[in-house]
Amino acid sequence: MGVLKRFEQRLEGLVNGTFAKVFKSEVQPVEIAGALQRECDNNATIWNRDRTVVPNDFIVELSPPDFERLSPYSGQLGDELSGMVREYAKQQRYTFMGTIKVHLEKADDLDTGLYRVRSRTLASSESQSPQPGPAQGPPPGAQQGPPPGQGPGLRAVPPRGGPGPAQGAPPPMPNAPPPGARPGPRPGQPSAGPQPGTQTRRWIEINGTRHQISRPTLVMGRSTDADVRIDDPGVSRRHCEIRVGTPPTIQDLGSTNGIVVDGQHTTRATLRDGSRVVVGSTTIVYRQAEG
Repeated sequence: MGVLKRFEQRLEGLVNGTFAKVFKSEVQPVEIAGALQRECDNNATIWNRDRTVVPNDFIVELSPPDFERLSPYSGQLGDELSGMVREYAKQQRYTFMGTIKVHLEKADDLDTGLYRVRSRTLASSESQSPQPGPAQGPPPGAQQGPPPGQGPGLRAVPPRGGPGPAQGAPPPMPNAPPPGARPGPRPGQPSAGPQPGTQTRRWIEINGTRHQISRPTLVMGRSTDADVRIDDPGVSRRHCEIRVGTPPTIQDLGSTNGIVVDGQHTTRATLRDGSRVVVGSTTIVYRQAEG
């Protein structure tokens, strides 16, 4: 059973059905839960071979009517959402810098049914309720999370305002190492031997938003269970899948409208840096870089 489904079932039993009445508002908790999952995926930062760090402090901005309905239960809802994020992170092998917190806030510029999600990475010493045990501080050069998102989204997380360290920085210039990266030779420079932690970074870009590829497969589609959710009526629930390999490939999963890779209709194709994949009316750009 998926993480979102278990979360939804737990909500059904809370407060003797009170939540069922409250959550008839336009914004549903499972939508917020799905947005938090995507926020983790979009802002996952690979620090080394064995550690991928995601944000641990989340702010969900709601319209005044939705906030008024949900705020009396913000404590219990926040705990459930935090637990869902923790469970999803364990499944994806993500790690956190500190305690997981989910806060609800009112945003007067949002209409009913619209919401925004902002996130940041806070070390345990910066959290209000630090987790027991020694805190792990960020490596030298690491920044404390991306800037807040901009613009409302209808039942979806809007594009981020700009790339931050949690979103995966763009490929660095030859003489500029990425934040937090270990120093090492650049292409064209002599190497003293294999550099520990060196690997290929892969991500996709959809409407200006980056989605890190940190697992062997990445499923894209309209379903909330997809690894990357695409809100496009021309996209099937489980539309296609990127498979990391040598070389990386994309595979159609029996979608209704198929996929177009670099201008060619196909069911399976090899991907290279800059490959453009069209699903429905959405364009996906595949990117990869050594780092």
